[in-house]
Amino acid sequence: MEAFESFPPQEELFDMQVGIRSMGTALRLAESVLLAGGQRQARRNAWAAVCENRRYAADRERDALPGGPAVESARR
Repeated sequence: MEAFESFPPQEELFDMQVGIRSMGTALRLAESVLLAGGQRQARRNAWAAVCENRRYAADRERDALPGGPAVESARR
């Protein structure tokens, strides 16, 4: 009954194990695997926030010029 044998063989499954030295390492590994997609989205969100903060800072800097924003818009 070779058709019902497990694939891959059990011996090969054990060869794929990773040596984990501590519980902390195991938890970090599990976290990185489970949250990989969320981390990518978090980086996108963080970059969007950085860009928005830069725009606000540029607006504040422009508004702080002598004469305020009305003078700046007249210069354009």
